[in-house]
Amino acid sequence: MKFEPETTPGVNTISRHDPGRIVIGSMPFAHSLIVPWQGEVRRWHVERYEQLTADALAPLIALQPELVILGSGRRLRLAGAALMRALIERRIGFESMDTAAACRTYNVLASERRRVVAALILEPAD
Repeated sequence: MKFEPETTPGVNTISRHDPGRIVIGSMPFAHSLIVPWQGEVRRWHVERYEQLTADALAPLIALQPELVILGSGRRLRLAGAALMRALIERRIGFESMDTAAACRTYNVLASERRRVVAALILEPAD
């Protein structure tokens, strides 16, 4: 799905999401990503929702966002409070949605210059 987001200078913008690919600006990625509102887009080692652990959230916390948007893959999966404890304790907001919806939501929040991080699971083809 191609997005037509307003681009804000210095802010990472998700241009497109397709099965197996996410495009940030003009750079395509074929793996799970951590997309901060500003700075370097990073590979995320979580390839499937079932691999999501509290330790996998550490790189998100290190970015000190006000909000984390989890793209849980092709379908919505809700993370429990026990898993999100590290975010909750640091007063970091959290939302979980399928990856396509997370891309759209991230763009809106980033365009408002919110300190948002998208943690996007891009599941490999079965």
